[in-house]
Amino acid sequence: MKLALLSFLAAAAIGANAHFTMQYIWVNGVDQGQNVNIRVPPNNNPVTDVTSKDLTCNVNGLSGAGVSTVSIPAGSNITFEWHQHAQRTGEDAISGGHKGPVQVYIAKAPSTAASFDGQGTVWTKIYSSGLLNAQSQEWATDVVNANNGKHSVVIPSSLPAGEYLLRAEIIALHVAQSYPGAQFYIGCAQVKITGGGNANPPKIALPGAYSPSDPGITVNIYNNLKSYTAPGGPVWSG
Repeated sequence: MKLALLSFLAAAAIGANAHFTMQYIWVNGVDQGQNVNIRVPPNNNPVTDVTSKDLTCNVNGLSGAGVSTVSIPAGSNITFEWHQHAQRTGEDAISGGHKGPVQVYIAKAPSTAASFDGQGTVWTKIYSSGLLNAQSQEWATDVVNANNGKHSVVIPSSLPAGEYLLRAEIIALHVAQSYPGAQFYIGCAQVKITGGGNANPPKIALPGAYSPSDPGITVNIYNNLKSYTAPGGPVWSG
């Protein structure tokens, strides 16, 4: 119990000044540039209210006016890159005290990605990674840090052609023992899929699908955690 308390206090202290944002996307291994094709929030603070529209695409993220949209072939490999500050400094991309899952969702825009606010039951989960090793307490965030802030997803080739929002999410659980405590770091990119198929995948709403009482949102990760279920339901494989 004492060790768990010390771990919590240390993580809280580390986390006070260690926020981060998604700053780059890569398309099939090609860096698109800093904050290009991304809805950039006003600062690197997390979202903590799961009922807020900020949960969709971060603060001021309901419009992509002035944001470019990158064309990607169906089945592309997309890499998201996160950092604490506005440059690749060589420090941990996200603080080592920020433990939690990494997830990716996609939503098809009715017309253009830039005009799409991402509201309603429109989001499909295409990637999720959480607690990787209960014994060592290795999390998906540890892998992101080890990979210089990067994690990747293959866009299902069965998705129809058109414009989409891609939503990457890292949930930091270091102070998630009570709500609001979990920190949601969210980045949305605008993409246009070419080719593709005719799949109609399952969808959820963000906000809407997450609840303060979800065990993946309000959880004590310092109490000998053996398993973890991320919010938002299962991954659609395509």
